[in-house]
Amino acid sequence: MKAKSQIPTVPLIRFIRNSLEILKNPLPFHHKNFTEQGDIFRLKIGFKNSVVFIRDAAFAEYVLQKNQKNYKKSKIQTVDLVKYVGKGLLTAEGEHWKRQRKLIQPAFHKKQLENLLDSIKNAIVLELQKITAETKINVFPILNDLAFQTVVKSLFSSAANQEDINRLQYITEDAQKMLVRELRQPYLGWWFKFGGEIEKHLKLTREARDILKRIVNERRASEVKENDLLDMLLDAKYDDGSAMEEEQLIDEILILFTAGHETTSNALTFTSQLLALHPEWQDEIYKERLEIKEESDDLMDLVTKSKVCQQVIEEAMRLYPPVYFIDRVNIEPDHFSGLDFEAESNLLFSIYEIHRHADLWEQPNEFLPERFAEGSRKFSSQYFPFGAGPRKCIGNNFAMFEMIIAVSELVSTYKIQPNFKTIEVTPLIALKPKNAFLTFIKRK
Repeated sequence: MKAKSQIPTVPLIRFIRNSLEILKNPLPFHHKNFTEQGDIFRLKIGFKNSVVFIRDAAFAEYVLQKNQKNYKKSKIQTVDLVKYVGKGLLTAEGEHWKRQRKLIQPAFHKKQLENLLDSIKNAIVLELQKITAETKINVFPILNDLAFQTVVKSLFSSAANQEDINRLQYITEDAQKMLVRELRQPYLGWWFKFGGEIEKHLKLTREARDILKRIVNERRASEVKENDLLDMLLDAKYDDGSAMEEEQLIDEILILFTAGHETTSNALTFTSQLLALHPEWQDEIYKERLEIKEESDDLMDLVTKSKVCQQVIEEAMRLYPPVYFIDRVNIEPDHFSGLDFEAESNLLFSIYEIHRHADLWEQPNEFLPERFAEGSRKFSSQYFPFGAGPRKCIGNNFAMFEMIIAVSELVSTYKIQPNFKTIEVTPLIALKPKNAFLTFIKRK
């Protein structure tokens, strides 16, 4: 029996009727469907096209880990996103992905990341100086710049000038906005194509690639070793001894920009908002930092011993996972939990819903960092802030180190107060905060 006759189906007319609300924020629409239909439902998005939405954590674990060889990423990442960022680790498949992962993985080992910690901290401290104390401010733009600058400094040290950095940030973010419009409004695909919108953004992408090629060529010509990520990528060798070709290197750098900055800035913003609402956890992080600093000024000690800070960040990513959905397509027909899935079924796992599922978490909508007192590993079958399995985010350690340093610096310098009623979200490619207004009071 085909999956179509087994899985509850939300009709196309409901999708069309709610299309404007879905464009703004699809989460309430999907939550309503999960509530009415159960943990798995099919949403018709066209006369022939449909997507299976899932908030079953066991199914996610099965697809991402236990039977991952039968699953590939969907057209969203392997085609739609590729035109803007190329075929890097995030968008590649099959043998090409395996080859790239094996090549790049060593650059993100903890031992290598230790060499980047000073650059990461310096970028963070510099950006946090933009905070105006005693004033109501939207913290997201500051933390967004912070995360982008951190990626840039870790990649290029001082090789990129501020004009290039600003342009790269604008193009990266603008391409993501365009992709969201394409995904949320598939019925306007003809207009985006023939009206010139897609070509306009592809032109911007080509500009970004030219900027990056110039930076890379200047580094090669200088013959100076900075021991940053760019040097690691330039020095990396495949099994046959060859290095990455220029176009592939640019693809990987664009992927690092796309995947590495917005997800982190979003997570940092949500963490700051939650801390503002729960000042007792600010006090705990501040106390922990003082204790660590009494013993050592080593940054690796800070990032590995800041357990309370890590708990807070992990709980923030549970409630507001930057990567709030994961998509997969099965290569061969599959069967799970009494359901049959024909080949090429489009599956979309709602990490947002899994992280708030009442069957998996006590008080699922409450901010309770103490649930991670023993670390996140005990929840590995239901907690996926960086994905899971072989395609788990390669930069997860980099992101955690960066966020721990940023939150620790923030809380040690300021007391954070809320200037918002509720935490609002704008789900784009990543889950983005909205109206994150805070007041920062200088610690004495």
